[in-house]
Amino acid sequence: MKLSRRTILQGAGTLSFALASIRMDAFAQTAPAAQGAEVPPILFVHGNGDYGALWMTTMWRMESNGVARDRMLAINFTDPLARNDDKVEQANRSSTEDQRRELIAAIAELKRRTGAPRVALVGSSRGGYAIRNVIRNGGTADVSHAVLCGTPNHGVFATDDQPNSEFNGRGAFLRGMNGGESEVTPGTAFLTLRSDGMDKYAQADGRFIGKPGTPTGVTTEGPELQGATNLVLGALDHREVAFHPRAFREIYKFIAGREPARIAIVPEPSVRLSGLVTGTPGGVPTNRPVAGATVDIFRVDPDTGERKGNAVHSSKTGADGRWGPAQVESSWSLEFALASPDAPTTHFYRSPFPRSSDVVHLRAARPLGPADKDAGAVVIMSRPRGYFGLPRDVVLLDGKEPADVKPGVPTDSAATLRLPASEIGRNIVAQFGEERIVARLWPASENRIAVAELTY
Repeated sequence: MKLSRRTILQGAGTLSFALASIRMDAFAQTAPAAQGAEVPPILFVHGNGDYGALWMTTMWRMESNGVARDRMLAINFTDPLARNDDKVEQANRSSTEDQRRELIAAIAELKRRTGAPRVALVGSSRGGYAIRNVIRNGGTADVSHAVLCGTPNHGVFATDDQPNSEFNGRGAFLRGMNGGESEVTPGTAFLTLRSDGMDKYAQADGRFIGKPGTPTGVTTEGPELQGATNLVLGALDHREVAFHPRAFREIYKFIAGREPARIAIVPEPSVRLSGLVTGTPGGVPTNRPVAGATVDIFRVDPDTGERKGNAVHSSKTGADGRWGPAQVESSWSLEFALASPDAPTTHFYRSPFPRSSDVVHLRAARPLGPADKDAGAVVIMSRPRGYFGLPRDVVLLDGKEPADVKPGVPTDSAATLRLPASEIGRNIVAQFGEERIVARLWPASENRIAVAELTY
């Protein structure tokens, strides 16, 4: 697929609240309207290698539309990364059956907590696989709505090799999910959300999965399902079709049966934050709790990144990996200093939190490696809820477009800047669209990394 600069910019300029393309085939089910004003409890399901924290802004938008905080849950799969072969055990990775089992338990917990007979499930990417697996194998009675955001329902690739890869459209798992007259399960209303050509996992050419020039056997329509309501959200990327405000509108409307009253997040006067510290044993991202990690939170100057006094919160994790709660104000820019065993001390710089959240999960930055050996300081600009798209987006790190962000189809969610030791002591500005974070440089010689983590 060839994308001109003009085409990308035109798509970005109209995507915010443009009408979505809608495809509903002959077998499509109509979503049941929510009874009265109450929206069913919602369970959010993250994707491959991720954690529940990615749903934080979506949950804030739900709360801003009257959905009670205790009627929502964001699962953290123990081992969120898929196995290379679904049938072969692999350390700190999960099978499709592992995820199905954990999601069933989370559904039962949310039903117990709320007393509701059924819940709505919303999944990003691989999370949609677990949702479909649960529903197809007896879960219909528990699930009223299923929203699949960027889920590669017909594979990231569709080839005759790797038959046991869950991401293979011709593999055993997806053939089982997609078999029959309809690709959805009767009794649950299904919605799919996809990108119009900007999803790196729905591309005809294999260059986005490390096989340039090799046909993948899938198309941009891969996330759609026969029998579902299928919406196309313009030039959003693989993650944005779950976490962008545009996606929120469609998620809410489908589950609630009405338009949201507002898209913007309504701030709270007092904000309470907490979450999990998780680890990466052997370099594999997991949601296994880390004990003995310290979390210190500082209020910082939004223009300089300098700390404003002593820590406003300090805690040490126990066996459950929980940190917090911390009481802050919704106008404060913050630094989270995470000292996790066997990992670099990571200084996370964050924009103000407009609302409370108990899914402010923290994972230490990756270890300093060979590429960092000559660096006096390393700073990472991270966008967990989307990718950096050039020229679609304004992406500036220290006043320049990052050299390690590739143009065209958005594929990069992090950019790294390495600076000499003589630069330590100054600040670095990370700018994405209207969000601006100022981070301080820390000495790499002390095994420290700064991360400017974007919220939007």
